[in-house]
Amino acid sequence: MKFSTKEDIEASMADAFVLFADFDQFERSALRRGAQVRRTDSLKRKDVGMCWDAGFKFRGKARKVSAELIAYNPNDGYEMDIQSPDLSAIASLELMSLSKSRTRATFSVELKPKSLSGRLMIQTMRLGKSRLDKRYRIKASDFARIIERQHKSNVKA
Repeated sequence: MKFSTKEDIEASMADAFVLFADFDQFERSALRRGAQVRRTDSLKRKDVGMCWDAGFKFRGKARKVSAELIAYNPNDGYEMDIQSPDLSAIASLELMSLSKSRTRATFSVELKPKSLSGRLMIQTMRLGKSRLDKRYRIKASDFARIIERQHKSNVKA
């Protein structure tokens, strides 16, 4: 099952990528929301091979996932491989310059089941696909607006 959406951002492609690739901020954001996040690699700079383990509660059940950066193209985008006991996912971000100060970000996530419970989860999601697509677009749009605000505050500073 695949979710995908595009958002235009008022920032140059290079500036947008710097903000989208701020993995430390994503870790802090997840921690503030109650997740346990631990970086498991020893890389000193952002590159393919960065890994995280995370634990969180979702719908009353403790969940664990591991994520690995599998593609990292500065200024163009990146891909992450996300694994859980029931699902595997590939999440990607692609950036395309529309002008010097405008960038289009394409967010996509493809989910694949790894177990019977994963298949049931995906099947249930298919029944509400249009509602989930709408929620995905809203969350991606909110995230893009956050990136825009960060960019504007960095430019003013």
